Amino acid sequence: MDNHLDGFFSALADPTRRAVIERLTTGPAPVSELHAPHDMALPSFMKHLGKLETAGLIRSEKVGRVRMVHIEAGPIAEAETWLKKQRRLWEGRLDRLSALAEHIEEESNNG
Repeated sequence: MDNHLDGFFSALADPTRRAVIERLTTGPAPVSELHAPHDMALPSFMKHLGKLETAGLIRSEKVGRVRMVHIEAGPIAEAETWLKKQRRLWEGRLDRLSALAEHIEEESNNG
């Protein structure tokens, strides 16, 4: 799982790639549409798509003369599961730390 998460977070570390993923949440899109809002050469943009595809976040298919790009939900769900686990872990730790701080404060007020 960690190897998948490394690829996931590495792929999303770039704002261009995050914008592509955000756009794809509304549905598949041709490469030309995904590229249009980005001020970069198409070969550079294609490298971003390659990074997303390598991470398993997108898949592309040729439909006639157009390359369509689709989002892949699996890696996103895997990362969400990991993040929820981390949140539960840290919330528990913070609750214990808060209880300890309250206990120390009570002792200092009573002592």
